Amino acid sequence: MGDRAATFACMSRSPVLTFTDKGIYCPAGDFYIDPWHPVARALITHGHADHARAGMGRYLATHAALPVVRHRLGEINAQGIGFGEALQIGDARVSFHPAGHVPGSAQIRVAVAGEIWVASGDYKVVDDGLSEAFEVVRCHHFITESTFGLPVFRWADQRDVAAEINGWWAGCVAAGKTAFLGAYALGKAQRLMSLLDPDIGPILTHAAVENTNAVLRAQGYNLPDTLLANAELNPKDHPGALVLAPPSAFDSAWSRKFGAQETAFASGWMALRGVRRRRSGDRGFVISDHADWAGLLSAIRETGAENIYVTHGYTDIFTRYLNEVGWNAQVVPTQFEGESLDAGDAA
Repeated sequence: MGDRAATFACMSRSPVLTFTDKGIYCPAGDFYIDPWHPVARALITHGHADHARAGMGRYLATHAALPVVRHRLGEINAQGIGFGEALQIGDARVSFHPAGHVPGSAQIRVAVAGEIWVASGDYKVVDDGLSEAFEVVRCHHFITESTFGLPVFRWADQRDVAAEINGWWAGCVAAGKTAFLGAYALGKAQRLMSLLDPDIGPILTHAAVENTNAVLRAQGYNLPDTLLANAELNPKDHPGALVLAPPSAFDSAWSRKFGAQETAFASGWMALRGVRRRRSGDRGFVISDHADWAGLLSAIRETGAENIYVTHGYTDIFTRYLNEVGWNAQVVPTQFEGESLDAGDAA
C-alpha cells in the first residue's frame, strides 16, 4: 500500500476534506458533510439525528432523504439531488451514491483536481429490499464508520432472521400475549415491517414509527399496512398484534395498556451475549442497518482507496487491523453515534 508516513504527509498539504470541530469540511467547495455544529452549507448523508442536525444555513440531501429530514427539522432551506447526479460547488464536484443504510441514505463523493474522496456516512452492503442498494464508489480516500468493526459481528441471512421473528410472534399469539418489537423509527422499523408475516396478526406502530411511515409511503416506498397505536386504539380490538416501537417507549404507561406481552430487540448489538443479558427484553434478534465486519472490509477493499479514515464505532481496533493488513488508516474523532438500542431515530 506504500509508505504510510509519506502518504499522510502528502495528504496534509492540500486535502480535499478536512476534519474540524464542526464536522467534515471541504475548503474547495466551502461546505461541510453531516456537521454537528451550525454551518452555512451542509451536505447530509441521511436523516438520522446524528447526521442531520438543526441550525444549518442550507442543506443538500438526496431527493429520497430530504422528506424525512424536513419532517424532523421543520422549515429549512434545502435542496434535493438525485443519486448519481453531479453538482459543481465552488472548485469541488460532488455526487451522492446509495449507502444502503436506510431509505434515501447516501455516500457523498467529492472530487477536486482529480483527487476523489468518499464520505460514506453509515452504510450496509447487503441489499435489504427496501433501501437503495449500496453502490461501490471508487476513490483515493474513503471515510468509513466502524460501528460493528469487530470480527464477532457477522450478520445472518435476513430471511433466517425473519423466520425467527415471525416464529417468536406466532408463539406470543399462541400464549395470548402482545409482541413488542423494539426498533428505531427510521429505517430499522420499516425494514422489520417488510419481514413480518401479516397472516399472523395486525402490525401496530408507535407514533414515532407511524409518522415516519407516512413520509416514506408518500414517497412511494412499499410498506405493509399498519395501524397507529395511539390513545384511541383499544388493544382488545386487535388480538394477536405485534407492536413496533422505539425501545425508549417500552415499560411506559402507553405500552402497559396492552396487558400481557413479550418484548424483543432487533439490533446488531444482540450478537453480544453480554448486551442481551443486560437488556430486559425476552428475546433479541441480530439484524442491523450497518455493515458487519466482512461488509466493512469488502466495502473498503472495493473502493480501491489507499487512505482510510475511521469515524465512529470500534475505531481503534478497526484502524489497527487496517494498518496491519496494509492500508493507510487513521482514527477521526466525530460526533456520530452509530446504532443505539435506546434512541428513537438517532441510530
